[in-house]
Amino acid sequence: MANVLSIVTYEIFPAKLGGQKGIALFNEYFSKQENLFCFTIKDNDPSLAPYKVFNLLDNHQLRYINIFNFGLLKKVLKKNSITHIICEHPYYGWMALLLKYFCKVKVIIHSHNIESERFRTVGKWWWKILWHYEKWVHNKADFTFCITEKDRNYFYKNYQIPYEKSTVITYGISWNFIPTLEERDEAKNLLFKKYSLSAETKLFLFNGTLNYGPNLDAVKNIVEKINPLFIKKNNSYKIIICGKGLPDEMNELKNYADQNIIYAGFVDDISIYFKGADVFINPVSYGGGIKTKLVEALGYNLNAVSTSNGAIGVDENICNGKLLLSENLDWQSFADKMGIAVGINQSIFSPFFNHFYWENIAAKASKVIKNLE
Repeated sequence: MANVLSIVTYEIFPAKLGGQKGIALFNEYFSKQENLFCFTIKDNDPSLAPYKVFNLLDNHQLRYINIFNFGLLKKVLKKNSITHIICEHPYYGWMALLLKYFCKVKVIIHSHNIESERFRTVGKWWWKILWHYEKWVHNKADFTFCITEKDRNYFYKNYQIPYEKSTVITYGISWNFIPTLEERDEAKNLLFKKYSLSAETKLFLFNGTLNYGPNLDAVKNIVEKINPLFIKKNNSYKIIICGKGLPDEMNELKNYADQNIIYAGFVDDISIYFKGADVFINPVSYGGGIKTKLVEALGYNLNAVSTSNGAIGVDENICNGKLLLSENLDWQSFADKMGIAVGINQSIFSPFFNHFYWENIAAKASKVIKNLE
């Protein structure tokens, strides 16, 4: 087993958001394949990880440019005989590359998005500077983990990263089986009781962090564009919107109860909603990377309707007909497919779990490590 150091420059313990879970769970399963150590910020609690954590990195934003952290990292590498570094995101890539040259270790950049493209889409003027830096980091690294095949193709076309120097290490789920009918019925009955609904009510679910631009716009799409179309032909249904961080500008969301919208806010156990709902809806029209909530919904055997952008990284061919796609901004098509989705009866099947189960993902990453030795 190789000695691998994961460099994580933000809080992941405890993991609450999709991006935090993506790193924490990948590391947890990867630590069963290789000897994993983690170098991270002081805010992270080492007791929450099943591997050795060095929370020595200062929490201040200047940590990203503090050259004096090189000495701390060099000591960790030497003491633990580290042979490989996995750097989460490219921002601290410059430090990983310094360690590569001075400590003779292999460096992998674990990309969760095309970061420069993400900032370009939200109008940041400096995105092109980040584009050149991102390109430089990935080219100098020994290997790149991409979150989707689309991102991998982007790296090849725009950053000239050869395909043999990259692979897809996707976001995953921690289970490889679907809920039982009894579990689903129990969850559904809990939701019916909680919101005083009749047993004939069809439940549609959207879940996400609502102060994140693409998710907030998705909520606006649901309320202002999709639901007015869907309600014309349907009545016995509710759209439940879960998530924290709703901005003040959307406080009126609570006033849509008479239009079949339930704003649940932050919920303690989202699995009840995933198990109890009939259809997951994902009207996200922009933003890169993989939509973790869609992967989780399908893993819970939910039927799903998504925009094509919202389903990036999720191949409909491995979903056994449970994922219906509409073109971005075609809300009539989206509403029509919501009606179709409630009648889908087949279950998600093994190809989906083969691709998205964390144990399989970690084994794939471990194979890359062995090939780089």
